[in-house]
Formats: sequence, C-alpha cells, structure tokens
Amino acid sequence: MLHNISPIYILVIGAMLVSWLIQWRLRSKFAKYAQIGLQSGLSGKQIAELMLADHGITDVRVISTEGRLTDHYNPADKTVNLSEAVYEERSASAAAVAAHECGHAVQHATAYSMLQFRSAMVPALSSVATYMPWILMGGVFMIRTTLIPLGLGIALFSLTTLFSFVTLPVEFDASRRALAWIDKRGIVTPQEHAMAKDALWWAAMTYVVAALSSLATLLYYVSIFMGGRDRR
Repeated sequence: MLHNISPIYILVIGAMLVSWLIQWRLRSKFAKYAQIGLQSGLSGKQIAELMLADHGITDVRVISTEGRLTDHYNPADKTVNLSEAVYEERSASAAAVAAHECGHAVQHATAYSMLQFRSAMVPALSSVATYMPWILMGGVFMIRTTLIPLGLGIALFSLTTLFSFVTLPVEFDASRRALAWIDKRGIVTPQEHAMAKDALWWAAMTYVVAALSSLATLLYYVSIFMGGRDRR
C-alpha cells in the first residue's frame, strides 16, 4: 500500500509533523529562558522603547497584546505589539523578542526593501485569502470536466508561497539587528546573548518550516493538476 502513496503527499504530511515539533521546541525554549532573570533588570517594554529611541524612531508605540507568542510589529499603525509575558518579563527571551519586533520597526523606518516588497503583497493576499481554499477545493472536484478552476487556485496559492519565502529574509534580518543591538547596548551578558540567539533561531525555524510546508502543498496541487491533464 505504501508504494502507492504520492511522494508529494508524504512531503506535506512530513512538513506538518516537523512544523508541530518546531512549535513545541520553540515554546519549551521560551518557557525555559523566561525563568532566567535578565541581569540588566529591563523589561521587554523598556528594551523595546530603548531600541526605538537609539534608532531615532519617535512615532512608534510599544503596546501589550493578549496571548503568548503573539508578538508582532504593525506597520499600518506603527505599533510594536508585545505579548503580555514579553511586555512585563525581564528575561533573555523577552529581550530577544522585544528587540526583534523593534528590528521590524527599524526596517520600516529605513525602507528595507524586502519588508516593502512583503508589505506590498499584503493587500492582494488579503483579497484572495477568503476565496482561494474554495477555488482549490472546487478545482479538485471539477478536475474531470475542466482544469481552469484548479489552475486558478494554484496561481493564487503560489502567491502565498512566494509571500512565505519573502518573509524569511525579513525575519532573519530583524533578528540580526536585534542581536547586534542588545549586544552593543549591553542589554545582555554573553550567556544571556547565547540564550537570546537560541530563542530567535527557533522562532526563525517556524517561518522556514511554514515556507517549506507552503511549497510542499503547492507541489501537491500541481501534481493533481498534472495528473488531471495527463488523463485528458
């Protein structure tokens, strides 16, 4: 039976499993480092505000948002949104996350090209996100009569895959900026720097796996499309 299973299908399932493992590892790392107090005694909020000030950014607010690992920078309203734990905590993981999100604010302020490219894609993706799953599903069911819906769905899904890969340099660059700044500013000790780097590395891996999962899913639909075309 196993030899009849498509390699692409196995790849998709494997990517889902790896994604779950990465998420589990990320949460365990953050939980571990959150228990170790930062010697500088600064909270995530204070670190974020300090990094923004050091880069001459005065029009970005640092606010608290509900949940865990919900941290993000919103370029639309220029806010650094830190999860409740990161906002209040004084740990290496909180320092890493706060500085990372401010790294996105610095990218925005300096017109970092990849961030601009990603931001330009958001309106198009938002408009198709609601309909794309239905188009793909309908295309699969209609494959014996027409390939057009599935082909359209694949074209739309390829945009989300491209977005996932464009996100990678944006995230890695934000982490690079964050680690360089907290080290130069003396926010962390060498040991705390290693913990912050490790936390950000695992966070980055979630984006890598998401991009690869999106690519695997895209290839899965392409394989269905090619199979349908061959049967015609």
